[in-house]
Amino acid sequence: MQDNISTLENVNIQEDRDALSLCINGQKEAYGFIVKKYMRRAYFTALGLVKNHDDAVELSQDAFIRAYRTISRFDLQKNFFTWYYKILRNLCLNHLRNSSARKLENIDSINDIVDLKQDPSIIAERNDLTEKLWTALSILNVEEREIIILKDLEECSYKEIAERLEIQIGTVMSRLFNARKHLKEKFERLI
Repeated sequence: MQDNISTLENVNIQEDRDALSLCINGQKEAYGFIVKKYMRRAYFTALGLVKNHDDAVELSQDAFIRAYRTISRFDLQKNFFTWYYKILRNLCLNHLRNSSARKLENIDSINDIVDLKQDPSIIAERNDLTEKLWTALSILNVEEREIIILKDLEECSYKEIAERLEIQIGTVMSRLFNARKHLKEKFERLI
């Protein structure tokens, strides 16, 4: 009877397409291959967008769950991570939009360390400007907010952004220019 049962141990999964085909045909255990292959990349992608470890873990896992629930709609001729990235990106951007506390607490920068000898009014002014900047960023549309996050917070190259968003490098540059212009306008209205 054991010989009649198809197990993943007896299946040689070498490519995403193999695992995804098995998933689409009802072998949900094959999805573990996909999760294992992409979980690190997914986590760091989410971390780059939300800048918080716990949120990045939760959002990347949630995106894998959502992707699995809709796996029957996945086109096996397409790249899995590109498809998955869209799900993850939407979850992350929704999280940023809906989050009530927008803090830069996890950005590693020497400027983020508060000097206790610094004048409290300077600290308060910097915190006020930071809050207004995040407010202005949250007002932007999703495309503008995403491109600024990818370039300025995640520090992706134009080429990396173009690949992730499946657009031309020239489109990345023009979107970034316009997004920064709109961010500046919204920020100036708040100060």
